[in-house]
Amino acid sequence: MRIIRLVVALLVMLAAMLPFVTLASESPNTEIKTNINLNSVANFFFPNTAKADETVEAVAAPVVEQAVVKTEEEMAREAVLAKWKEKQAEKWNNLPKGEFVVNASAYTASADECDNNKGITASGLKVQEKRTIACPPEFPFGTKIEIEGQGTFVCEDRGGAIKGNHIDIFVKTKKEAFAFGRQNLNAKVVL
Repeated sequence: MRIIRLVVALLVMLAAMLPFVTLASESPNTEIKTNINLNSVANFFFPNTAKADETVEAVAAPVVEQAVVKTEEEMAREAVLAKWKEKQAEKWNNLPKGEFVVNASAYTASADECDNNKGITASGLKVQEKRTIACPPEFPFGTKIEIEGQGTFVCEDRGGAIKGNHIDIFVKTKKEAFAFGRQNLNAKVVL
C-alpha cells in the first residue's frame, strides 16, 4: 500500500512540475525557479511520516539553439542557384501570385527521356527525388513551388514538352512515373 502511495505522490509532483518544464522549454535563455512544497503532498499521502517545511527548488536550464550546418553539396547547390538567380533576375518579378493550376506529370533520369542517364538537369544540378521539378521557361531556376498533395519542389530542370502550365516531377523509377500519370493540381510559389 505504501508503494502505491509513493507512486501516486511522485505522479502528483510530476504533474505539478510539468507546466513549469514546458514553459522553460518554450522560452529560450530564461531561467525559471519553481518552489514545490512537499509538506502538503507528503501529509496527504503519508500522514505519519511527513517532515515539516520541506521545500525543493528546481531550476530550468537555458535552451541552447543549434546552428544549421550545411553539407558541401548543399552549399554548392545554393551557389549554382544563386548564379542562375542573377542571370534570370527579370523572371523573379513575373512569378504568379497566389494559387494556380498545374498539369503535373512525372519523369525519370533514364537515357530514353533525358538523352543520357547521368541525372544532370538543365540548371547543372543533379536530380533529386522529392526536390527536382522541370518547369516552363517562365519560372527561373531556384523557384520553390508547393504542389497540392505532393510537397515543395525546386525548379531545376527544363524540357521540350514543358510549356504553359505543365510541370514534370522527378521520380526514381518509370513505374512511379507511369503510376503518377497526369494530374491537374493546385500549386503556389513559395519564397
